[in-house]
Amino acid sequence: MSKIVAMIPARMGSKRIPKKNIRLLNGRPLIQYAIDAVKEAGCFDEIWVNSEADVIEKIALENNVNFYRRPEYYASDVASNDEFTEDFFKNVDTDIVIQVLPTSPFISPEEIRDFVKTFVYNGLDTLISMIDVQIEAIYKNKPINFKQKKITPPSQTLEPIKAYGCSLMGWRRENYLKNIEKHGAAYHGGDGKIDFFTLKGYSTIDIDNEEEFQLAESVARSLSKNKTYVKRYYGDEHSEVDVPQILSKDGVSSSSYNLSNQKIVNFKEILKTNSSTESWCHRVVNSENNSATLIAQMPGEGNRRHYHPDWNEWWYIVQGQWEWEIAGETCIVKKDDFVFIPKGVVHKITATGEGQSIRLAVSRDDVIHTYPEGDYENK
Repeated sequence: MSKIVAMIPARMGSKRIPKKNIRLLNGRPLIQYAIDAVKEAGCFDEIWVNSEADVIEKIALENNVNFYRRPEYYASDVASNDEFTEDFFKNVDTDIVIQVLPTSPFISPEEIRDFVKTFVYNGLDTLISMIDVQIEAIYKNKPINFKQKKITPPSQTLEPIKAYGCSLMGWRRENYLKNIEKHGAAYHGGDGKIDFFTLKGYSTIDIDNEEEFQLAESVARSLSKNKTYVKRYYGDEHSEVDVPQILSKDGVSSSSYNLSNQKIVNFKEILKTNSSTESWCHRVVNSENNSATLIAQMPGEGNRRHYHPDWNEWWYIVQGQWEWEIAGETCIVKKDDFVFIPKGVVHKITATGEGQSIRLAVSRDDVIHTYPEGDYENK
């Protein structure tokens, strides 16, 4: 009986989205979705994570799956998919490899099981995942699935165009290595029995750029139905989404979170119920897409240097004076100023001047706060 292993490739050198495979998607590292789906599928003799990085090894071992440390060359931009897969075949004992990409976080355990069954029951040498796209398509300025001189039919009647998915790939060891020896390539099949497996729905989402990551974030939040996860943090950065805990660690001594979304709220009345000599926060609005929180701090108090990987943030200065460090540059903002920080920009806020300063922070309740190395513990 053939030995079947799952391989989850996860290098750290992504250029379009730095450290993509460990970036949090709805509170979990991206690679965690693939690991969970593969484990739940329950159809593999072994599960392997394939990477060059220590941080990925830590995730693999904490999930009780195997880790293969690929040589640095096979994690570089110059190494081909054919090469790093060949390297895996030559160093891990297996007859069949099923690749599950972490960049397709919504591949389901059921689809993985169906993919493996299709491969095994049909005696395939290569199985490639595809996406059916029913849309008018042109190749080299010529229509593929429609006639330019005829009435355009409804899109649902068009012959689907099959787009490469690669989210799931399967190869038989013996055939793969023969193709490498004969053609110098095997990732896309070469000789042997080849077939295609159609992905559907959210499984077709593959994250290659920031826009696709944002789309995946929206889908993940919708599918989780506001379920929250215990946050795990890896590498030289630390991330959190629990705003009350974040503000507490920033030194905010008292907080009011259960008085938000009142039909009318008066700022002066809020001031009367809070101290003028201590830090505090009062959440005014908390909805699905945004939140607004009044934050009061005394001179010298503030927050820790951080950025938000997936959300813009802005503030209105209600009272006092603040020092704002933005991407390494410092500026002073005062009452009635607005401040806008795009996602991904590192910033730090400190109250200055005399007496209490108050800012209205407008963002989202569960926005991710990511702290560069050394800044999580240090103010």
